[in-house]
Parts: sequence; C-alpha cells; structure tokens
Amino acid sequence: MNQISQTGAITEGTGRWGAELLAGGGARFRLWTQGENAISLRHRDQDIPMQDVGGGWFEATVAEASAGDQYMFVLPDGKAVPDPASRAQAGNVHGPSLIVDPSYQWQNPRWRGRPWQEAVISEIHIGAFTPEGTFRAAAEKLKHLAETGITAVEVMPVAQFAGNRGWGYDGVLQYAPHSAYGTPADFKAFIDTAHGLGIMVLLDVVYNHFGPEGNYLHSYAPGFFRKDRETPWGAAIDFGQEPVRRFFIENALYWIGEFRLDGLRLDAVEQIHDTSEKHVLSAMAEEVKAAFADRQVHLVVEDQRNLVELLVRDENGAPKAYEAEWNDDFHHVAQIIATGETIGHYKPFADQLWHKLRLALQHGFIYPDRTDPPELPVGDRRYLPPTAFVDFLQNHDQIGNRAFGERLVSLSDPDMLDALTAILLLSPHIPFLFMGEEYGERQPFYFFTDYTGELAKIVREGRMGEAEGFGGLNAGRTAADLPDPNALSTFENSKLGWQWRENEEGRKSLAFVTELLKLRKTYIVPLLRQSWAIESGALEAPEGTLAIWWKFANLTLALRANLSGQGMVLPSVAGTVIYERYGKEAKPAENGALPPHSVVFAIDIEPAN
Repeated sequence: MNQISQTGAITEGTGRWGAELLAGGGARFRLWTQGENAISLRHRDQDIPMQDVGGGWFEATVAEASAGDQYMFVLPDGKAVPDPASRAQAGNVHGPSLIVDPSYQWQNPRWRGRPWQEAVISEIHIGAFTPEGTFRAAAEKLKHLAETGITAVEVMPVAQFAGNRGWGYDGVLQYAPHSAYGTPADFKAFIDTAHGLGIMVLLDVVYNHFGPEGNYLHSYAPGFFRKDRETPWGAAIDFGQEPVRRFFIENALYWIGEFRLDGLRLDAVEQIHDTSEKHVLSAMAEEVKAAFADRQVHLVVEDQRNLVELLVRDENGAPKAYEAEWNDDFHHVAQIIATGETIGHYKPFADQLWHKLRLALQHGFIYPDRTDPPELPVGDRRYLPPTAFVDFLQNHDQIGNRAFGERLVSLSDPDMLDALTAILLLSPHIPFLFMGEEYGERQPFYFFTDYTGELAKIVREGRMGEAEGFGGLNAGRTAADLPDPNALSTFENSKLGWQWRENEEGRKSLAFVTELLKLRKTYIVPLLRQSWAIESGALEAPEGTLAIWWKFANLTLALRANLSGQGMVLPSVAGTVIYERYGKEAKPAENGALPPHSVVFAIDIEPAN
C-alpha cells in the first residue's frame, strides 16, 4: 500500500491489495483471483487487459490514471466488479471504485497516542451519533466528549456495506469508509479533530466474515473462503491462503497508518479460524507493533472464548499481542443485578450472582478460557492486569439486540444504575460507555439495516431469535411488535436526542459522570501507572454487597458497595475516601450500615489484609 510522508507526499509501498497512485504519476491496480486466465481493468470507459504476474495476481499500470477516477475489474464472462480493496466507492457496493489520493494535511502531526491506562472509551455509531450522520458532523460533537472526560472513542465499523444505513458488521469493502458517512478525507478530519482534543480513536473492524450483499469474491476468488467451515454469518475465511492473510493484515496497517488511528477493536475473533503455523491474529499484532513502534497503538478483541493467551503480558507488563478484551462476563452479571433478567445470554450467570460480580471485579473474566478458574495469581504466566479488560454496562449489542432497543436507564432503578456506574468508572478496569450514556440518553438504539427483497425478509424474521438472547419480549408484546430493521424510521429513531443533554435530568447525569471521570483521572489512573502486577482480594461480606481491594505497589484501592435493598454492615475502609455515595441517604446509619445502593472507594497507604 502507499505510505504517506509527514509532508503528505506519496511514496510507493509494498502492499499488494488495492489501487495505488504512483509517485511518478499514474496508478497501479492489482487483483488476486483463482482459476481465471484473463482479467481486464475498466478505466475511463476502456477495458485494459491486466498482466498475469503469477500466484493468481493480475496487475496493470496506467500512466493516465489520477485521483478521483472510477474503475472496475472485468471478469472473463464480462461481469464488472468493484475492487475488493477499494479505498472509496463512487456510489454503492455494486458500482465503480475510486482512485483515492491518500495525502492529507494533518493539523496534529505530532500526536503519538495516549497510554492505555488513561483510556475511558465511548462507543459511537457515525450514522446515529448526530442528526446528519456524517464524519464531519460527528467531529463537531467530540468537544462534548472531551469535556466529559472521555479519552477514546471506539467507532463502530465504517467499511462500505450495502445500502445507506446499518451497524457496519456486514461490510464487504474493508478498505473503503462508507460513502454515506463521507469521504476518506472526512474520516481523517474526524480523527484529526479527536487528536486535537486529546482523544484516541479506535476503529471496530470485522475480519471474520463479509456481508451478504456486495461481496463478489466468491465469483472470481472462491479460495478466499473455506468449504469445510461456516461462521454464523456464512462461509469462514481461509486464512491459510497467503493473499487472504495479506488482505487483512494490510487492512490493519492501512487503517492505523494512513488514517493514524490509535488502534483497532477486532470483532468476534473466535470466528477467525486459522490452522497456519502462525495464527493470523498473532502475525497481525506483530506487524502492527513493528510498523508503529513510535506510537501508542492499542489492539482490542471481542472473543466469546475468553482466551487468556491473546492478552498475556511480557515481563514488563506490555501486551505481547492484544491489549484488552471486551468483558462480557462483567456485563452479564451487572445486567442481572440492574434488571433482574436471567434468560438468554444471562442465564449462566444467574446463580452465585454476587460471588461472580466479585470475581469479575477482581480478576476480569469469571470464566477465563471458559473452563479455568479465574484466580490467576500475580506471577502466573497467564496473569492479566485489570487494564486487560474493557468493562461496560451497555454497548451496541446489549442495547440494539434487545427486542425494543431499550437502554438501561429505561430498565433499571435509577439509584442502582448510579451505583453500578460509579463502580464501573472507578474500578481499575478500562471503562466503556455507549454513546449518550454519559448524559442518560433515553432514545432507544435499534438494530437497523437497508436491505430489500428476500434478504430483508430474512433479517426481519431473525430479530426474534436475537431478542430471546437479550431479555426477550416484554409482557403483552409479540414478535409482530418488533421494529422492522429495514424501515427508515427504525434508523431515524435510533439517533441520539442531543436535546436530552440540556434538560434537568440530562445535566444531572452528565455532571455525575463528569465528576466520576475527574476522580478517575486524579486517583485511579496514577495507581494504574504504578504497577501492572496488581494483587486483589475480597473480604467476607453479606449477599448483595462488595468488599474488594486492589493493591498497587504500596497503595491499596478499596471498594465497599451495598447493592441490596436494605442497610448492610460491611468491613470498614482505611485511608482516604475518594468517593462516597449513600443512595438516597446522606450518610451511613448510626450502626455503620451502608444504605441500599451505596458505594465507597478509598485509598490506603498500608497493604490490604
């Protein structure tokens, strides 16, 4: 792929996939196929035969080509297809690709990222984040996040997908920012604005499958996919093929390099099946770390297996491959506590509820590798620090896959939600909020797509199955009441109602979160800088309560919380109280009992015992 110098000049790189402008003028085009003996490049209404350069690769260099030109590849049967590594589309996923000049005048060229310990993440969907639904409009809202205390945004997938609206997990052109959101330059401007405000930008990428519409690889490169394995979304990708491995590794390098992203979140890596000597996930992490050794770049995974090996640290505490993982274990326990829902994905977590919450806060995973006990002591080769876990009370899945897209603010007792939020934001794990959560957004977030015909029907009918895993149907509601994912109104009704931030409840919620994040910056982040090897423990406490400590070098952070419905006496805390909240009460009872929904955090210079 092309590399971009600090001045914005184009220099030729070593990537194989995609069209690239050449420093001396013109452009080079490449395509990998299987079993094809002739491929043409359609450029400026001319079909130009491409050269077979071996290994399934076809190339063509066109001296007259320039940025903004449209092109397609023409198969032997006359069918024209877009570039699978298109950097931008002229229109939809079925039409011409565009040659893109990657040069951009960065306003914050010296940005090198932030340490992971400082991460406070807000997940956003570009289309639903603002009324306009564009990169440029989203950039204008970043100041609000920075003022709240957010230090990183995680952008839901932007790779070009079919239609104008969708979550992005059905992308088919992995290198092209979705045209409905804006141009590649618009996305760079969004990232540049974030960096100017001190905000890291992580991009959610999908390397486990392609979407069901607009993926033409099956027609000319069937070996891109395995015949012996399926994912929940179709044929598994064959990472044993070197060109296929390069497609995805180069994609990671492209987003982080050309767009100066601060990291990637890899979706559902349990569906990335690879039997190669070196797994593609390991190879990708190695290349990213080597290519951007002068920057602080963070790789995060979603993995239903909870594989500890993906996250192990070296002797200095640096991640060998991946920095952190989304911690569904913490979420599922917190969801039960907040709502009482125990069906679907939450059912395995319903018994020993409070013990499991303690485990999640102490050790991250309740079920590491889905079989091992969670208590991996400091010094164990597989020990993981709290920063290896991204904890959340809500994300796009947990809200949008519900039958009616409700947020926790509509499902939980307000005092309980405030208590859980305080625990989330002041624990040593990396906290994560879904867009609007910081000001108590009431607008639902639905699952939405832009399909037609049979595919629209399939998606619509599949929503009931998803809803059963995330709380099921409310009493008196039926499948007929579910919002149609393909209706424009479903998308429009998922957009943030920014006006809520300005009313009394919204201002109160925003002030609450902002104050907690100030405390996190003042007290918790310095603790995380002290040591990566952090001991933890729990003191005996009644059901419905927490008495947990984490030891950082010579300082100890203690948590006491009463999430039950009645006053409870817990072990006292020593040292300096940095945060206290006593539910509806102003202070503890005379006997020292914490009222319902109380949370206390304290820091002590003495070791815990």
